[in-house]
Amino acid sequence: MKRVLLGLLATTAASAIDIGVSSKGGNVTGGFHYGFLHEDIDNSGDGGLYAELIRNRAFQSSEGYPSSLDGWYSINGAKLSLKALDEPLSKALSTSMNVAPTSTGGQVGFFNDGYWGVDVKVQKYSGSFWVRGDYRGVFTASVQSNITGEQFGSTKIKSRAQANEWVQHEFTFTPHKNAPSSNNTFAITFEAAGLKSASLDFNLISLFPPTFKGRKNGMRTDIVEALEQFHPTLFRFPGGNMLEGRTNTSYWDWKISIGPLEDRPGFSGVWNYQQTNGLGFFEYLQFAEDLGMEIILAVYAGLSLNGDVTPKDQLQPFIDDALDQIEFIRGPPDSKWGAVRASLGHPQPWKLEYVEVGNEDWLAGAPEDPDIRVISSGSVYDGYDSIPSPGAGDYHLYTEPDTWVADFGKFDNVETPHIIGEMASTFPNGGTGWDSGVLRPLPWWGGAVGEAVALISYERNADRVLGALFMAMVNHYATICGRSGSNDSLDELLMAAHPITETLPANSDFDPLYYVAGKNDKTDAHIFKAAVYNSTDGADVPVKLTFDGVVADTAAELTVLSGPEDPYGVNDPFTGVNVVKTTKTTIRSDRNGTFSFSLPNLSVAVLETKGKRKAVRQQW
Repeated sequence: MKRVLLGLLATTAASAIDIGVSSKGGNVTGGFHYGFLHEDIDNSGDGGLYAELIRNRAFQSSEGYPSSLDGWYSINGAKLSLKALDEPLSKALSTSMNVAPTSTGGQVGFFNDGYWGVDVKVQKYSGSFWVRGDYRGVFTASVQSNITGEQFGSTKIKSRAQANEWVQHEFTFTPHKNAPSSNNTFAITFEAAGLKSASLDFNLISLFPPTFKGRKNGMRTDIVEALEQFHPTLFRFPGGNMLEGRTNTSYWDWKISIGPLEDRPGFSGVWNYQQTNGLGFFEYLQFAEDLGMEIILAVYAGLSLNGDVTPKDQLQPFIDDALDQIEFIRGPPDSKWGAVRASLGHPQPWKLEYVEVGNEDWLAGAPEDPDIRVISSGSVYDGYDSIPSPGAGDYHLYTEPDTWVADFGKFDNVETPHIIGEMASTFPNGGTGWDSGVLRPLPWWGGAVGEAVALISYERNADRVLGALFMAMVNHYATICGRSGSNDSLDELLMAAHPITETLPANSDFDPLYYVAGKNDKTDAHIFKAAVYNSTDGADVPVKLTFDGVVADTAAELTVLSGPEDPYGVNDPFTGVNVVKTTKTTIRSDRNGTFSFSLPNLSVAVLETKGKRKAVRQQW
């Protein structure tokens, strides 16, 4: 059978597994966190989560990427060129696009093909552009098919352009119909006859659809609403690799990512493209608040991806910068950086309890603020066993399904608190290794079950493991960088929706059934989360589950995720084929209070006794 590709770890026969869950002796955890890390977002922000539709909107440059006209095309022969003017739009945006007509009449201008096109629907779009030059007339902003030229919506903007001044023009419009595909463009045109100077200079050309919660410069509604369904409660940012940067002169600098867009110079991204910094520090904090997520703030520690190390005697500016960053988040509105936050529209401080030093740098330190938990960007499992108390560790692992299962008890006897800062099944069994391994191009079902086993093992130790964050929950398929992201989206969707605030001991061993049991003290519901990984001969696993104190004829909802015969089956983003089946049933306990059910091989399940559920936040 194809399922043997996942290894032969199990020897248990498919007889009934009797699990008796005690009502005493467990660990009060407050709830295990499921969440995201910024690494999810930093390779899917521009053109993804960030709602801006215009690619290369400000012709930015950085250490790794020169300014270019990428994404821009001429209309009716207009000559497009880059200019570094003596009077640029701003110090941050020093390069602009010059548009020079080659005739004295007719409509001329330019269009942008967006990020793999421009999605057009019957909804309100908001845009703006800055222009410098003497023009009397109107500008026309429009969206149209890149295939047929059919125009779906447009608006006219009266010119206020001045010969020696940058002037912003704002506009809105609503298309009259939905485009049949996303292969569309956005254009700005003007009458050549109305031009009093030889050309016009343009910069910061922007177009937004409606954003999540109507946030200005905000996030795509569809993506955030999808992420919201995963019940995330933890957000680690700004990295990931993006925090470190390519070199120690191009790390992610939070201070240049706040304030007006014309004052944000952009960033030399680590995932093979220039980043705009449009999705900046303030927007990430607002995103965390909008989804109700606790923040783990990662601060730059002087180490970068190319191996650059900042000498100890030069670290003070980074320490000061981190303290300013913390003050921006949680300082009162009359403090220096709290006042900057207030000026941007958020006078109330955000909550911040966790600060991580670097990313995979194996560093830790003493907190400046005693109520902040400092997290080392390394783990006791990285050979770093000197994390000072009360510091915590951060464990990252990209591996194969068999490894998750083999490591099921990894945190059972670890005293140092940890987060699981990054995790993903990136390799098939036997294919581990970034340089020589066989990376899966898309998440696959067998990998998802392996990750479910890992999540269960972490939640069993939720008194010491704060939560797990996945890499990458969101990704541009066109810029996947040769690796797949996390398989565990469905696992999280199921498990995070059933929070356990107190884990409870049980009397059964593991393999091939891996599980955690407990209760939610807010709802008095009993909860059982399980995964079956490689049962004998692929047989179903019968389960008899009894909770101490749960009486006869108690109702419970059993949700089971099962996959295809081939463990490498995927949900295909191109065909829409979904290989994962979700089954929900209501079962009742017998006269002895026992729930009886069977789980198929390579499945993930949650059973919860019925009761009113409320959101639960963990105290760690």
